[in-house]
Amino acid sequence: MKMIKKMLALSLTAVMAASCLASCGSTDSGKSGGSGDGKEGDSSNTIVIGGSGPLTGGAAQYGVGVKNAVELAVKDVNASGELGDIKFSVVFEDDEADPADKAVNAYNTLKDKGMDIMVGTVTTGSCLAVIDQTKADNIFQLTPSASAQDVIRNDNCFQVCFTDPNQGKASADYIADKNVAKKVAIIYDSSDAYSSGIYNTFKSEASVKGLEVVSEGAFTKDSKTDFSAQIADAKNKGAELVFLPIYYTEASLILSQSKSADYSPIFFGCDGLDGILSVENFDTKLAEGVMLLTPFAADADDEATKKFVADYKAAYNDETPNQFAADAYDCVKVIAKLVKQEGITADMSASEMCDKLKAAISNGFSFDGLTGTGMTWTADGAVSKAPKAVVIKDGAYSALQ
Repeated sequence: MKMIKKMLALSLTAVMAASCLASCGSTDSGKSGGSGDGKEGDSSNTIVIGGSGPLTGGAAQYGVGVKNAVELAVKDVNASGELGDIKFSVVFEDDEADPADKAVNAYNTLKDKGMDIMVGTVTTGSCLAVIDQTKADNIFQLTPSASAQDVIRNDNCFQVCFTDPNQGKASADYIADKNVAKKVAIIYDSSDAYSSGIYNTFKSEASVKGLEVVSEGAFTKDSKTDFSAQIADAKNKGAELVFLPIYYTEASLILSQSKSADYSPIFFGCDGLDGILSVENFDTKLAEGVMLLTPFAADADDEATKKFVADYKAAYNDETPNQFAADAYDCVKVIAKLVKQEGITADMSASEMCDKLKAAISNGFSFDGLTGTGMTWTADGAVSKAPKAVVIKDGAYSALQ
């Protein structure tokens, strides 16, 4: 049992510490483990929530937002007492959005730190790098933002975010149904699973909905600084709207270079554009009028959103939470509700927890959160919830109808 293992580990640690004190004359009073509430006192009552994402590098806004929101949600769950004597704690590692070595190293570190349940990873590439390991270890995995369909190919992994196909279809539907534009260009990253997945479905749905895709400009991770050729092609072919199923760093360059090319179409993106207003040295005036689909709008007037935004700002230097943070907060709250519903206890192994959680989430479970009401999950791991459209107006996100 997990409790016995913890007691043995604590006993061994005490013996080793005493030996070190006798031989070295000193000891480290610090304690390893995760941040967040629940580590003090009886660790046998603690369920460890692990996560990884980019805390440094070009996609750091996503990872930092997720980490902050997970910590905030853990604090709220513990303070509420909704789980009785059980507490959550957090361990979080920087994987730099690197699907090669760093994502796997981060995952192994999380296991070493006692992870019971995983919230993550944040980005699609890193998630694809670890899903077979979480499957082999039978660890329940709920990702806030890794949106590729392949992420949920194993039965232990579920998404709170939309899958890439859903984002592509919903974007084409919105543009067509709201008569935003007729002639569309697409600029996408052909080397990235997230971007390519959305692109493929958007293009297919655009044809069904009567949109004319007049230009398709691909780039790769090795050619993502100069977009002059893609912009020129879109401009020359009369594209009224440029669809950007990409991340905010590249999008900010495209907006800047479009201005230099005297090209000012409507720009429309998905959740990857969330964060563009915080890009260093980017003129945010260039993002005015940019539209994107997202499950969360920080300016929404419902009480849950207002409280979350206020609490997040108070905790994190007046930063406004992005959609990734809202999805991550929902992840922890979903897990808390499932833990209570299924009578999961902290002395269960991670595998025992996983078996209960994955069976319950797709069996009539429903959740009302920041990013959707009446959210449900199918056995294949995908979430069902309605997207929201926002536009950047006066330097902030504003909800659209």
